[in-house]
Amino acid sequence: MAVPRTAPILVASNRGPVSYTLGEDGSLTARRGGGGLVSGLSAIGPDANAVWVCAALGEGDREAARRAGDSHLNPGDTGGQQVRMLDIAPDVFAAAYNGIANSVLWFVHHLLYQTPVEPVFDAEFADQWAAYESYNAAFADALAEEAVDEAVVLVQDYHLALVPAMLRELRPDLRIGHFSHTPWAPPDYYRLLPDDVAAGVLRGILGGDRAAFLTERWAGAFADCCAAVLGAEIVRDGDGDGTPTAVRFEGRETRLGVHGLGADADFLRQRSRQADVDERLTSLRAQIGPDRKSIVRVDRTELSKNIVRGLLAYRRLLETHPEWRERVVHVAFAYPSRQDLAVYRDYTERVRRLADEINAEYGTEGWTPVALHVKDDFARSLAAYRLADVALVNPIRDGMNLVAKEVPVVSERGCALVLSREAGAYAELGDDALVVNPYDVEATARALDEALRMSDGERAERTKRLAAAATALPPQAWFLAQLRAL
Repeated sequence: MAVPRTAPILVASNRGPVSYTLGEDGSLTARRGGGGLVSGLSAIGPDANAVWVCAALGEGDREAARRAGDSHLNPGDTGGQQVRMLDIAPDVFAAAYNGIANSVLWFVHHLLYQTPVEPVFDAEFADQWAAYESYNAAFADALAEEAVDEAVVLVQDYHLALVPAMLRELRPDLRIGHFSHTPWAPPDYYRLLPDDVAAGVLRGILGGDRAAFLTERWAGAFADCCAAVLGAEIVRDGDGDGTPTAVRFEGRETRLGVHGLGADADFLRQRSRQADVDERLTSLRAQIGPDRKSIVRVDRTELSKNIVRGLLAYRRLLETHPEWRERVVHVAFAYPSRQDLAVYRDYTERVRRLADEINAEYGTEGWTPVALHVKDDFARSLAAYRLADVALVNPIRDGMNLVAKEVPVVSERGCALVLSREAGAYAELGDDALVVNPYDVEATARALDEALRMSDGERAERTKRLAAAATALPPQAWFLAQLRAL
């Protein structure tokens, strides 16, 4: 039976706003998620009749999707949102998600390949790319079925780069936007991809009316790739040498946009003062000890987050500035990510080993230099934000990095921010952060020393300005800005 076209606004993303656990008795338990998209959709209200199309990520999700069929999930599970979850074959999903999205496109945009030995694009890759095309086609089909005439569709991220062009073929009446939450690689690096794949991803996004990014830098890199790979014409501000505003290709024009996702100040301030956060704050303070400063980082153990070099910089700080020994603790939250991929498991283990080495080398009976936590705990992260004297955010490359924006919002006494110039957040926060080259361990160690020595007054003033910049475009406003631009 055909799905009725009811949705004037649609969102498409790999991960949806709800996940399911399948019990031994066949029961399904729903768990709702958060994030910018959830907050954004709530801004338009339930009467907007918006539909969120997402993929089933695990067996519980697949069972929920099967039970729903071509209908929407139970709104009691989704907080009232209309959600269509796609039961894509597990082998197709795995090849598209792990094989292409996370092991190829993510690596390209974050410049992570060790090029003497990788990547290798062989027959296995070709099969995975075919799965990625099938995965994107499933989304395009579902969106085409759900959308009313001239509906607005917001497609999210590198998982669904082909959807705009596929959907344009099916429904040329729709207004389609694509948003990239990652950086975008410069042309020379982007062309590591096979020529047909490099062109296919760009053509896919250019199928939309608008392609949006977190910073002007990433939008400019996308435009440069369109020119270099496709020979597309780039429309620029002013007399032609200004900021790129659109890409013209094969008779169509795709506008470029920038929306720097900000922190949700109201939520963070309210959530960070709840009892469970207070309990963890007490525990962390006891672990750090009295009269000691703290350097805090909160990351997933993704290769791009640069946790190892952060630890090396901290070790160098202790080596070159012995006066900080027993006076500072590095509170490092390194929450496991993508542990189904060997390279991520190996990286997580390397982080553990290095923390142990620093503690063995410098630790004393009453002082543990690195307090490493690997179990995901949002309340504990907020507690660390509250007490941090220094926040270390040193990614190799990051689309934005919301941690850099969240810490100043939650900080109680002011927090010095040591920030990589390769984080998207640098564009908005760089003036009041201590900015570092993420590869330069020596310079990062010096920045940590400067941050620790910063006066309380200067730290408080910087934090105030950082918090204002960090909350300029909170999730609801970020989502509505994209909607209005289409």
